Amino acid sequence: MKKKIALVTGGFTGESVISLKSAAVVEKTIDRERYDVYKIFIYPGDWHFICASGEKIPVDLNDFSLMIGDEKVKFDGVFNILHGSPGEDGKLAGYFDMLGIPYTTCDQLTSAITMNKGYTKAIVQDIPELNVARSIQLFENSPENALKIQAELTLPLFVKPNNGGSSIGMSKVKTWEELPEALEKAFAEDKQVLVEEFVSGREFSIGIFKGKGIVTVLPATEIVSSKEFFDYEAKYVPGVCEEITPGRMNLEEMERVGRIVTKVYEKLNCKGAVRVDYFLQHDTGKFYFIEINTVPGQTETSLISQQVKATGKSIKEFYTELIEEMFA
Repeated sequence: MKKKIALVTGGFTGESVISLKSAAVVEKTIDRERYDVYKIFIYPGDWHFICASGEKIPVDLNDFSLMIGDEKVKFDGVFNILHGSPGEDGKLAGYFDMLGIPYTTCDQLTSAITMNKGYTKAIVQDIPELNVARSIQLFENSPENALKIQAELTLPLFVKPNNGGSSIGMSKVKTWEELPEALEKAFAEDKQVLVEEFVSGREFSIGIFKGKGIVTVLPATEIVSSKEFFDYEAKYVPGVCEEITPGRMNLEEMERVGRIVTKVYEKLNCKGAVRVDYFLQHDTGKFYFIEINTVPGQTETSLISQQVKATGKSIKEFYTELIEEMFA
């Protein structure tokens, strides 16, 4: 018997556009000889499946099931590719936990914590060989913020929404005059804002996943951007940045990064595939943690896809490992 898998996509934020692109790739790549796949769209007040006939079937939220004709479809597991809320911040995970339905991504607590950049840094900062940039977490946009930031941090700074993904609302601040506008922009996206010192270094992003009971570190991607930082445009507009997979690291760096990110994965109790962004500081080569993404993109060009291919594994095999691991 094939397992019935719900592929959840959409979402409540601007990242739903990327989620739909990721879901399209997963849908056509997943092993259909093993799994029956149902793409479930999740929007505020509108959870549904679209039949081959084009009919829109609502999801019964009491047990996350579908009534297709006379057949009640219940799911063995969920392939979660919903970026942002509610797929990445723990809300969906908590719902599926209550229903006893397994899913491919991190549990409710890990998902909620890792959506908060400040809290995540506080948890990982004592991992050996891992460094974090000095930062201040703000909970409201008050006039005192600028004075506090000037007293405690040194320019240049990154100002970013604490809970958002895709770098929306992020600014690089080079002069104190630019700070109020940057704070305004970040607070427009989130109730919490993280202000951190700029680390000058080579930027990388690395995938880590658990399959067949083993944590595997994928080859890192080096990001060489024509923009000053890896913002929304650099991530999603072709040609704005160069992505080199595997990234240019020597053997010592590769081994050290592998050690550090495995510890990050374990300490945060991650499940499935995650992606860790980091800098290797220019002068020292030190590892600086930027953030972790627990529902990384799965589009044709996304970093995880590039990294899996670089190992010689097919994306189909990779998805099978993620799905089977949730049943383990």
